[in-house]
Amino acid sequence: MSSLRNGGHHVRWAFDLGSWRPTAADLLLATSCIQPEEKLRLSRFVFRDDFNASLIGRLMMRRFVHVATGLPYNEITFGRDSKGKPFLKNSGVTVDFNVSHQGRYAVLAGLSIGKCPLEDGPRPKIGIDVMKIEYGGGKSLDEFFRLMTRNFSDEEWQYIRGRPDDQGRLEAFMRNWCLKESYVKNVGVGITIDLRKISFHIRNETLARDRVAYDTTLRVNDEPARDWRFEESLIDTDHCVAVSLENIPAEEDLSRNCFELIDFNTLIEGHRPLLAIDEDYCDGIINKEYKKSH
Repeated sequence: MSSLRNGGHHVRWAFDLGSWRPTAADLLLATSCIQPEEKLRLSRFVFRDDFNASLIGRLMMRRFVHVATGLPYNEITFGRDSKGKPFLKNSGVTVDFNVSHQGRYAVLAGLSIGKCPLEDGPRPKIGIDVMKIEYGGGKSLDEFFRLMTRNFSDEEWQYIRGRPDDQGRLEAFMRNWCLKESYVKNVGVGITIDLRKISFHIRNETLARDRVAYDTTLRVNDEPARDWRFEESLIDTDHCVAVSLENIPAEEDLSRNCFELIDFNTLIEGHRPLLAIDEDYCDGIINKEYKKSH
């Protein structure tokens, strides 16, 4: 379980946060396996949901790098770039990864670049986003779409509004939003640019849990983004996920990159603590409330 695949350099993992209620022992172990600055960052979350999601994201990153490179768990060091995106600081190790969480899932997409066919070419990069397919706003869906007009191109709105019913339109909206997020997270600009200039053309009408759609294309500023490829699938019927890949060969088969559900025991397999057990810290975390029951 949790191995590299698709030629030995891809990972796609999903963790079910909705069913995870860590015990005190789980928390003591998990919080000893992250870096001090991340431990401090996580303590600032008001709700347990957000703390749990970010903690699992950190553990997924560490597990991925350990599996992909063989680096000892406690020698892996992460930093954050100027835009806040985590990256691996260990020199001479060529991996890229991205994490996301929303709804009941945390997800990771990872790439071991040293084994990639483009080893001597442009460096491949990866981004990911997961979305829960729901709308809980007080306004009608049409009014919500009107307020979101500036976030999609005319072609994208034609696709979204062309679905036969509200559920279909909501699914199309979330799918396009997920694609955009995966792209901007890969580029590192955040949702601060003119999103109408990032326009996706969806060819595969339906998404599935056991099949990857990889024929969606992108235009940026009306020009084809030829160095970009995208994977789309479902984790379950309520959550869609998109992975953006830059500088991946056109002939590389992405069809097998379905998401694998992993659990807490898998994430900490082979762990080596970075920090001492901190009971006071975990007592403070346990006292945080969840936003809602699952």
